[in-house]
Parts: sequence; C-alpha cells; structure tokens
Amino acid sequence: MVGTLYLCATPIGNLEDITFRVLRTLKEVDLIAAEDTRNSIKLLNHFEIKTPMTSYHEFNKIEKAYYLVEKLKEGKNIALITDAGTPGISDPGEDIVRICYEQGVPVTSLPGAVACVTALTMSGQKTRRFAFEAFLPRDKKQRVQVLEELKNETRTIIIYEAPHHLVKTLEQLREYLGNRDLTICKELTKKHETKIKTTFDDLLEFYKDNSPRGEYVMVIAGREFEDIIKDKQDEWKEMSLEEHMEYYEKQGVDHKEAMKKVAKDRGMKKRDVYQSLLENK
Repeated sequence: MVGTLYLCATPIGNLEDITFRVLRTLKEVDLIAAEDTRNSIKLLNHFEIKTPMTSYHEFNKIEKAYYLVEKLKEGKNIALITDAGTPGISDPGEDIVRICYEQGVPVTSLPGAVACVTALTMSGQKTRRFAFEAFLPRDKKQRVQVLEELKNETRTIIIYEAPHHLVKTLEQLREYLGNRDLTICKELTKKHETKIKTTFDDLLEFYKDNSPRGEYVMVIAGREFEDIIKDKQDEWKEMSLEEHMEYYEKQGVDHKEAMKKVAKDRGMKKRDVYQSLLENK
C-alpha cells in the first residue's frame, strides 16, 4: 500500500500556533523531511516528538524528492516541514508535490501558519484580491521583468525580504511603483511583532538612521483602476485630436467609428470631439 506525503504547517514564531493535527501526524509518520534538521529538532524536542528526520532543502530538492517518493511507494508515511510556515510556499516543497503527482503518490496538506496571509490580514490594506510574489528574483533581468509587471498590478502585493536586501528592494519598488502605501511587518506572532502602515518614501527616510533587522513581509497597496485609465488617457492626449483621428483612419476605421474610439481613449464625449475638430478646422 502506498504511503501519504503530509505537508505540515509549523509555527512562524509562536510555538502555540501549531495545530493538534500536525502534532499527532508528526508523531505518527515514519519519517519527517525537514528543510533544516538543526532548526526543526528544536521544535520536535519542545513537543517531545521522537520521529526520525532527514533533510530536504533547496540544494537536494530533486534527487532527495525521488528518494522520498520511493519510500512513500514502499508504504512509508512522510511529513514535510519547513523552518517556519506552510511547505510548498516559496520553498522546495512544490517540487516533491509535483513528483508525487507524477508517481501516483497521495499528498495532503495540514493547514496552519503562513506568513503572507498573517501579514495581509493585519495590514490594513485591501484583502479581497492579492498577488503573492514571495522574494523578488535575484537575477537582475528577471527582477526587472517582475517589477515591470507589478507597475500596473491592481491587487494588493505581498513581498518577502531579508534585512540585508531590504533598503535596496524598497528603493527599486519605489522607482517602479511610485510612492505607494504599504504595511511592513516583521517578527510575526512573536513577542516583538511589528507592523507599520506607511509609504515607500517615509520608510526609506526611516531606514537612513535605522538598520533593518529581522525577516520582513511587505504588503503593498495595488494600483487603482482609475489611475491606470487616467494614465492611458494622458498618453493619448499627447497627440492632437487630428493625429488621434488619423491614427485610426489609417487602419481603415471609418470617420464616425474613429471619432467614437478617440472619445473613449481620451475620456471625452463624442460630441465634444466632434465640436473640437470643427473648431480646429
């Protein structure tokens, strides 16, 4: 009989956030695959869990995944845990899950703490729609591509960052997104949990005299639809009305339909476009 891979969420700070179900599962499985066994042993010792552990991390994620899947196919049940939070979110857990599906091995997820949702819900930013970016790419070309995509993102944006990269990332976000509102969080669920609702400019000013410490979650306001529409209208207004009409008519659009399109592009009424064209003759 094939075993099951259990994705077990562990606390992101406060140990009391672990669930009874996760504790029971960690005690009952045959093996625990941990991102860092040196870190996870502290958690297991705290809850007196004696289950054997093995490492599963970014640098062995494919080779070790196949090894673990073979164990699962032999009937072993395995729990996957990370240093903190839910496996498969911004970590190599997604690779072993994919391979399990390819090999016909059952996977289930035991919910619990996850930093992005914890930060989002307390941020004071809009929560109905959000885009989780985790850590921005370190590769310069890929990073620029992501930042370009985020320029007109209307959903709330969630980004992780380490303290030694924080200021540079804030500067780049300010450059590409403008002076957005954001909430920056650190030490989530811990005694010195901090969250500040601010702007990029104010935050960058703060860090001129204060060194970033801790792991950060930034919850950034999305762009308003109205602002995107206004920007597009302003771009069209760099043309004269006559040039704008000519732009469509050269594409074979008849005069009446071209006028309708011009009015829509510029946020004007059709009759006002018509009147302005008459006056400019």
